[in-house]
Amino acid sequence: MPELEPAPATGVIVTGAASGIGLAVAHALAEVGRPVALWDLAGASARAAAAAITDNYGVAAMGLGLDVTDTAAVEAAVDPTRSALGSIGGLVHAAGIVRAEPVGYLDAEKWDAVLDVNLRAHALITQAVLTDLQTNPGSAIVGISSIEAFIGQAFIPAYCSSKAGLLGLTRALAHQLGGSGVRVNAICPGFIDTPMMRGNVPEEVIAQQAARSVFARLGAAEEVARAVRFLMSDEASFITGTHLTVDGGVTATGGQ
Repeated sequence: MPELEPAPATGVIVTGAASGIGLAVAHALAEVGRPVALWDLAGASARAAAAAITDNYGVAAMGLGLDVTDTAAVEAAVDPTRSALGSIGGLVHAAGIVRAEPVGYLDAEKWDAVLDVNLRAHALITQAVLTDLQTNPGSAIVGISSIEAFIGQAFIPAYCSSKAGLLGLTRALAHQLGGSGVRVNAICPGFIDTPMMRGNVPEEVIAQQAARSVFARLGAAEEVARAVRFLMSDEASFITGTHLTVDGGVTATGGQ
């Protein structure tokens, strides 16, 4: 088989990039020379993180305060992002929220907010940068799903639904965009030590979640980020329409 020419180091938009998995992804991509745009509702933190990335890795980076559910704001952000990065050849949708409300106690607005951030935004951001992705060889999209798409949790049905929906969206986009050479995949993290977890899950539950891994620990955001970096790279040139589970063996043991 002939060796593939490496794709140019096009820029990557990372949403939810001011902290947690998104921030780790931005660092992991910059480490291999990819310019990165850090889109996050926390604009000041995103800008500070982008400045640190440029200092540490010598690549172009920009931080932008942005509500990913605001379609007009997303569309308006594309031109300055392209100018800052040089080109856009990748998207990692790591922005996500969770609301603990089982059926019987649902609030419609909170349900919609979870679906809007975790799922709807991924489709609409992809749409906003579609021409860029189709123009740049080697372009790739990665969405951050979750093992909750498979095992489910009674107290977070909106989150589980959004993450399962993201897998369906991944397959649909892969089918649509394969002809133009754009690869689309998802990562399904397990229980990862992030600010989202620490801010929403009691310590005793975190300890239980850690024990469910065959390694008896939580995952690190950097471990998820390295898997994302692989799927964004030319090393994954024949991988599309699927997901990679990064969960320390939780689903291998039936989630027990």
